[in-house]
Amino acid sequence: MPDKSPLTLYLAAPRGFCAGVDRAIKIVEMAIQKWGAPVYVRHEIVHNKFVVDRLREQGAVFVEELDECPDDRPVIFSAHGVPKSVPAAAEARQMIYVDATCPLVSKVHIEAERHFENGLQMVMIGHEGHPETVGTMGQLPEGEVLLVETVEDVAGITPRDPKRLAFITQTTLSVDDTAAIVAALQARFPAIIGPHKEDICYATTNRQAAVKEIAGRIDALLVIGAPNSSNSRRLVEVGRAAGCGYAQLIQRADEIDWRALDGARAVGLTAGASAPEVLINEVIDAFAARYDLTRELVETAVERVEFKVPRVLRTPA
Repeated sequence: MPDKSPLTLYLAAPRGFCAGVDRAIKIVEMAIQKWGAPVYVRHEIVHNKFVVDRLREQGAVFVEELDECPDDRPVIFSAHGVPKSVPAAAEARQMIYVDATCPLVSKVHIEAERHFENGLQMVMIGHEGHPETVGTMGQLPEGEVLLVETVEDVAGITPRDPKRLAFITQTTLSVDDTAAIVAALQARFPAIIGPHKEDICYATTNRQAAVKEIAGRIDALLVIGAPNSSNSRRLVEVGRAAGCGYAQLIQRADEIDWRALDGARAVGLTAGASAPEVLINEVIDAFAARYDLTRELVETAVERVEFKVPRVLRTPA
């Protein structure tokens, strides 16, 4: 067998699961333990096929809308958050429901409500149709939240009163892109009020910073994550913007395009906030099988955040 080519794999850290994802998965597992299967989950609990399939095997049933759930089985709302109309409908049907919304998303919901109560109209920086954006906009009455996705969109919005505005953001956006949109909002609406602490969550920020740190040392970047995972897709964009000529999103090791990596001496590896460590290890093993591999950990932050599961799951049935 020919000698393996040498390759250095730069492992970005932090990577993979964040506290909100960890909590959401625990909520589904504990609900199945408490109430037995099936437990219904409205929307994928987190955007990762491997995680969803594993929970499905344990007895979770994933649906897109509440009307697909029977009245007599528990339902869980995904980590991305839901419009206010969803828990209201569950209560009207006297359903048992558990809200797995990430606490950092809930913080944005509370912020939006507080501004609304103070008579301000909201501008939301987010991706149209993403469940988190739909959930956040659904906290307030129709027309109270104006959505912008790009710097160009800022010129096209017509608020009720330009002097009475506040902005919020989806928690999984690109830090750099969002900063440009915020600057455009502040230039057009000097009185606009921003959050006390930025809405982009610590995990998104940390994972993007780690990618920027390794970008100058690598020939290619692989991001493990799902195509519908906003924070994973942003990591690919951040890698490209930081100078990675080849940056690719993969779900599993079998999606690696080895021909595209031909000649690479250094590859960066990270994972979105909803990708489990087992998939990261699978990719590392695939590289070890093909190359004379050197692993280098590049750690830019240490995360110690933990979120408690709802009280209803901490008490016996």
